[in-house]
Amino acid sequence: MRIFDPHIHMISRTTDDYEAMYAAGVRAVVEPSFWLGQPRTSPASFFDYFDALLGWEPFRASQYGIAHHCTLALNPKEANDPRCTPVLDELPRYLVKDSVVAVGEIGYDSMTPAEDTALAAQLQLAADHGLPALVHTPHRDKLAGLHRTIDVIRESNLPPGRVLLDHLNETTVKAATDSGCWLGFSIYPDTKMDEDRMVAVIKDHGTEKVLVNSAADWGKSDPLKTRKVGDALLAAGFTEDDVDQVLWRNPVAFYGLSGRLRLDVSEAPEPLHEGNSILRGGE
Repeated sequence: MRIFDPHIHMISRTTDDYEAMYAAGVRAVVEPSFWLGQPRTSPASFFDYFDALLGWEPFRASQYGIAHHCTLALNPKEANDPRCTPVLDELPRYLVKDSVVAVGEIGYDSMTPAEDTALAAQLQLAADHGLPALVHTPHRDKLAGLHRTIDVIRESNLPPGRVLLDHLNETTVKAATDSGCWLGFSIYPDTKMDEDRMVAVIKDHGTEKVLVNSAADWGKSDPLKTRKVGDALLAAGFTEDDVDQVLWRNPVAFYGLSGRLRLDVSEAPEPLHEGNSILRGGE
């Protein structure tokens, strides 16, 4: 089983996770930029973070045979903080980087006017740079947030076919499907979706344009949830081709819209990144 996790925050995970993910079949990941669990206090902290997603994390992933790409944006939560909004002015210089395959995560957290402004501006940046967009649907008032998100997308210059609506569930999947966007589902141990619910959704709605991710981060999450969904699909009678479409071909197709997806990982990756190894005390 080959797996592409299209939404995982590896900067918060360990090298043991990379090793376990490779053993489970993960060969590619996309890491969206998001908040860090506590507020950033200046745009400079974003820029260091973006640099890590463009440099250190691809290096770490390559040591375990995993291709790493990222999406960059001002996230919805911090779009409400005026200390952070100058990031919008600096994003264009990052969006031209080779390993950036979408603008994201963008969308809504609390559905404020500031979030409206940031979402519209970053959909335009995606259109300007020929990139798709990864959109975070809110965890509260999810259906209302989804409808509001779709309205903003329809008013933008970015076609729905270049948008991935993430963190969907049973209450939002029909409206998201009708919008023409791609469909993203996050599988968590206790919250969001689980394996059985995901199988049920795919039974009802099929495998077309469906992406499944672990969204694993610094909270309670599981970077192997993609593999567990694949196993659950097979146990439910889906074919290996169905699983390959959901866990590999669909994310390749969506992020391939960027024209920047590179899934080959060197058999002899660079031993150092800017003079640093992932080994403490190593050569």
